Order: sequence, then C-alpha cells, then structure tokens
Amino acid sequence: MDCLRELEGKHAHDPLFEKITRVFVPGPVIVGAGPSGLAVAACLKDKGVLSMVLERSSCIASLWQLKTYDRLRLHLPKQFCELPLMGFPTEFPTYPTKQQFLHYLESYAQMFEIGPRFNETVSHAEYDKVFGFWRVKTVGKKLEETEYVCRWLVVATGENAEAVVPEIDGMGEFGGDIKHTSYYRSGEEFTGKKVLVVGCGNSGMEVCLDLCNHSAKPSLVVRNTVHVLPREMLGQSTFGLSMWLLKWLPVRLVDRFLLTVSRLMLGETARFGLDRPELGPLEHKNLTGKTPVLDVGTLAMIKSGDIKICPEIKKLKRHTVEFVEGKTETFDAIILATGYKSNVPSWLKEGDMFSEKDGFPRKPFPNGWKGECGLYAVGFTKRGILGASVDAIRIAEDIERCRNEEAAPCDRSVLMKSPPPPPLSFSCLEFDLQRICRLKN
Repeated sequence: MDCLRELEGKHAHDPLFEKITRVFVPGPVIVGAGPSGLAVAACLKDKGVLSMVLERSSCIASLWQLKTYDRLRLHLPKQFCELPLMGFPTEFPTYPTKQQFLHYLESYAQMFEIGPRFNETVSHAEYDKVFGFWRVKTVGKKLEETEYVCRWLVVATGENAEAVVPEIDGMGEFGGDIKHTSYYRSGEEFTGKKVLVVGCGNSGMEVCLDLCNHSAKPSLVVRNTVHVLPREMLGQSTFGLSMWLLKWLPVRLVDRFLLTVSRLMLGETARFGLDRPELGPLEHKNLTGKTPVLDVGTLAMIKSGDIKICPEIKKLKRHTVEFVEGKTETFDAIILATGYKSNVPSWLKEGDMFSEKDGFPRKPFPNGWKGECGLYAVGFTKRGILGASVDAIRIAEDIERCRNEEAAPCDRSVLMKSPPPPPLSFSCLEFDLQRICRLKN
C-alpha cells in the first residue's frame, strides 16, 4: 500500500497529471465487457476476488447488441456456448436466437453482480516497472480522462474489436450503398435490389440467405477456398460430433469422415464455385483459424441460382463492379462480410505477449492466456466462447493463486467477501477440445 501512496504523491505534484482522475483498483482490471470479460469477472467473483470491468460502449456484449444482423442465431449448440458457472435456460432451443443469447448474458451479469464502467475507452495501458503496477488510461464520453492503477490486467477485447474494411479501387465512385456487416440488420431495406456480398464465411453466407428471404437479388464474392459443412449430420450437431470423434480418432481421420458425410449430404461444392482447401476442415481451422461454414440453407439457394457466385473484385465504377476475369455487372449495393480484427496493439504498450501484427497472443492456444507481470488474455483462442471460457477459468485460478502467494500490495480484506460457494458444473468443459484442454476438477 505504501508504494501506491508514493505513486499517488508523485503524480499529485506533477502538472501533467492534474486533469487525470486516478483510481487504485485492489483487484484485476478487465478491459472489455463481452462474453469473455464477463466470464473472467464471474470466475473471479466465484473465488472471492472483486474486479473492475471497463467497456467502451454503453452496454455489455456490444458486438452482439449493436453490430449483428437480426436473424442471427448461435452457430453451435447452446451447450458449447455456455459461460462458466451458469448454463442456458432449459427452455431455450438448441440454437438460441440473438435476443435469447443477450438475455442469457444480461442474466449472467446480474447473477454475478458484474457492473462494468461503460463509455470508458482504454487509450493506453502500460506496466510501471518502478512501482510494479499496470496503469490503464481511459477516455470517457465527455473526454474526461481516468487512470486505473492495478496489479493484474485482463485483456478481453477479443478477436472482433474492429471491423475489417478492405480498400477496393473505385469505392468513392460506386455511388451505391457500401456497408460492413456490422451495419447490416435485415434484407428488408434491399428488397428488389441487386446486392453484392463480399466474403464467404458464416456471416456472408447467412446475409445472402437473409437477402433472398427478403426478395433481394444477392451475389457472393468468393475470393478463397472454403469448407462448407452441414450444421448437423447423423442427427447430431456437426461440431459436437467432431469433438466426440476427436476423443478417439486423429484429426485427419475425423476430417475425412466429415468430408465424406458432407459430400453425401451437400454434394460436391466445387461444382457451384466453392472450392475446398487442400487440408480438411479441422486441420485448416487449427492452422489458419478459419472456421468452416455451417450451412443453414444458403447452399440450396446457390444450387438453385438464387445466389450467384462471383470472383474477386478488380475495381468499382458507377453502380458497376468489374471482376478480375474481366466481366462487369451492375449492383445497387455492396455488403462487406470481411470480418473483424483485434485492436490490442493500438492501446496496450508491451511487446512480449501480443503480436503487433495481428493483435493476438504470440503463443498459440492453449498457452496464450498468460503473460508477464500480471497480464492475461481471454477471447483470443479462435475457438469461440468455449475457448474463452476455458481461459477465463485458468485466469481466475491463477490470480487467486498469485493473490494468496504474494505479499499483496493492498489489504486483502478489500478483495475478499464471504467464502465462495463450490463451483457449479460446467458441461462444456467435459469435452476434450481437440485433446489440448485438460482442466482439473
């Protein structure tokens, strides 16, 4: 506690810090109030450790609430998307809707009394080697600045912090609507219009289907190879079946099985302009992080010609798209289903744990959750909510261990409440995530 007072006294006489409000946090600071940040806060609370969650938006799970389309459902069965210590309501369907998932997250935050500080954007975070604390600076809605000083820092801004908007020659000349999927809500506004969707991942495929359902005329730009699998096979979810098979078989045999069943159910996708990668879907996912597309009806629309497959764009002209093979076609609008990226390098000033190139931990899963000097990462596994939940449990366990082992820089009674109840079962963790996650009960 003495070093905290020394730091506060030093800055009290420094004119550079006069306009900054300083807050000393006895527990961890968590940056991001999405599912990953909520999971860490809940796991810490369960162990009697209070944390502070900082969120740049005005709500929890802002990506889900503000930047997703209306028809969105979880692509995986709900048991693979549960956060630690609390399952989905039994009455929820196998694939909950966007609104049902948000209701689950709100209930989760209420259950663990997680109250993020909203509208606080982290502008700078750096470890102070002299005093042994993290200093996290934020900018509020009215441009007010606050600096949080803490022993532990959890980066929970995730893989999808910023939209990826590619530079296409002639974008300024197109004249029609060009928007990223983060601004797309429904195909209703595009009824009767020709729309070009760029990107053939799960979002791009589902947006095309939504456009078809609203009587639009979508075309899909396919720039790379892609694995398309049925969402369910043999009466089971494809993901769940894959996880079960990986307990007994090597990845390549499971991939061979998935591709065989997919060809029987969907046909040869290359015939429709969707070439598959050379590696199988699971191997390709492990190597590149690219998730296979789980088909929910889009492929049938491609087969029927309701969705047209197009090559890569060369340039744009007035309501016209020129493709790389030379053909041109007119469109009313373009939707960019080009994904998201991490924004960690823009605010976290450290060069060891996170790559400055892509903003992901340098160490691959399952070893990327912990850095040096009390720095942690959650939600960067490229394995969805299940991967984030695995890391959240590990982070909470490690912070609890550090708190108990180290000479704490502040009074532990501030951190502790009454003894926590025994952890509830977390069914997702009973699955061996491709044989690389083993958690102690």
